[in-house]
Parts: sequence; structure tokens; C-alpha cells
Amino acid sequence: MSIDQITVLGAGTMGHGIAVNAVTAGYKVILHDIDQPAIDAGLARAKAFLDQGVERGKTTKEQRDQALQLLSGEADFSAAVGQADLVIEAAPEHLELKRKIFSDLGQSCPKHTLLASNTSSCSVTEMAIASGRPEQVIGAHFFNPVPIMKLLEVIVTDYTSSSTKEALLEFASRLGKTTAVIKDSPGFATSRLGIAIALEAIRMVEQNVAEPTDIDTCMELGYRFPMGPLRLTDLVGLDVRLGIADTIYEATQSPVFKAPELLRSMVASGQLGRKSGQGFYSYD
Repeated sequence: MSIDQITVLGAGTMGHGIAVNAVTAGYKVILHDIDQPAIDAGLARAKAFLDQGVERGKTTKEQRDQALQLLSGEADFSAAVGQADLVIEAAPEHLELKRKIFSDLGQSCPKHTLLASNTSSCSVTEMAIASGRPEQVIGAHFFNPVPIMKLLEVIVTDYTSSSTKEALLEFASRLGKTTAVIKDSPGFATSRLGIAIALEAIRMVEQNVAEPTDIDTCMELGYRFPMGPLRLTDLVGLDVRLGIADTIYEATQSPVFKAPELLRSMVASGQLGRKSGQGFYSYD
């Protein structure tokens, strides 16, 4: 099927980034969130990102203006999804919330609409069942910052139709992404591997094995990681990391994915990483 109009549900870090990536590829995008201030904030961040592209010579003013003309916000859920060819859900990592969203999407979207989740750990199968149209549901796990990161992890369930998968792969190609197709399972591939390394790094800090900067240096220079696991945790958000760890641990019961108490205490005290100004490192 042809994808022309996209709705992104969630105007936060991932949602506005997906919107930017899509409009720069020529898609018409509607950004939706729980209220107008959240939408306005997402639109402002999208514009700021595009403005930075002009300042750095990555794009022209004309290209920026064309992209912005394709981007709009809509607070009414039914209006936001009513004409979408593809809906990408980018809500917080809570399965019950996502189930509810997909149930609503199944009732509100046109019959042809494809439904994708940007989840990094939740069961796409559960969302597919909740939608009432499981063959049209697929996972589309983007990475932050979305317009820059090249990978799109595509999650297929036992229900996902071949036409749904092919349509999403074509969409990803137009966005300039390299895709990896993964069967729906706890943590998929990237989150499962990434969170295992991150949690072990946090345990090393908790046990006073080494300072965060030394742990990160080992992985950056010893294993050629572009960013150490603790710096990356700060970038992703400690609260996001904790949510992913809890989701995978609940599904697998593997001690590898049991969150260290240090991570829980840091999240409880508001040390969430870059977005709060303090995590394993301090930020201005």
C-alpha cells in the first residue's frame, strides 16, 4: 500500500524526532499528544532541530520551510488519526497504556491504516491483539536522535502480514534507515543486548569497581563503542532504562535484567540523566 500521511502519537523526545525524520522525507505528518501544550512543545522542538540543520549547513532554508509545511499538530485523537495511512505510537513504555492506545486505534482509524509502535521493550503481539486488526500491526523501534541514527529495528509478530512488513520496510528506506527485522520477543535484539550491558555497568558503579568515566572509557576504546553504556544511559534517560529493565525481567525472570538498586534510587531521586541535568554525569 502507499503511505502518504502519517500520524505520530506522542510529541516527546522520540515522537518529535520521528516527525522530523518523516517530514524531511516528504511525508505529511500530524503530531498528537494528550494536550495542546505538549503538542506545541513537540512542534517547537521539531522546528529547533530543523533550524539547527540550516545553521550547520546540513539543509537549506527552503528545505526546512518545505518540511515545516508538512508538519502540524492535532489535539483531538479521532481527527489526528482519521485519515492516516500509518500511525506510529511513541507513548511511554507502559504496556497497559499501549494496549489501550491500540484498542482505540483499531476503532478509530480507516480500515487500511497500518499501526506501528516505537516500543523498545513492550510486547508488540499484545498491542496487535488489542487493536482488533493484528495483521496490520508492527514494531518500528527508532533510536535517538531519530533523524540522525540510521537503524530502524522492525518487530514482526506471528500475526503481521507480509504486506504490512513490506510497506514499513519501504517507508524506512525512504527515511534513509537501515533495517533489522526481529521476531517479537522480550527486549527484541537491541534493547536486550543494550540493557544487559548497561545494567552490568551500573552494578560495577554500585559495587565501587570503577568510576563511570573509566567504565565508559573501557567500552569506548576497548570495544569501539561510540558511547559508553553509562553515558548512553544518561542520554536515553535512567527512567527509560529502568522501565525497559523491569519489562524484560518480568518477561524472562533472568537475573541479568534485574535492575540494580542504585538505578532505582537514582530514578526515585530525580537523577534521570541529561534531561534532568544529573545522572552518572552532570550536565549544564
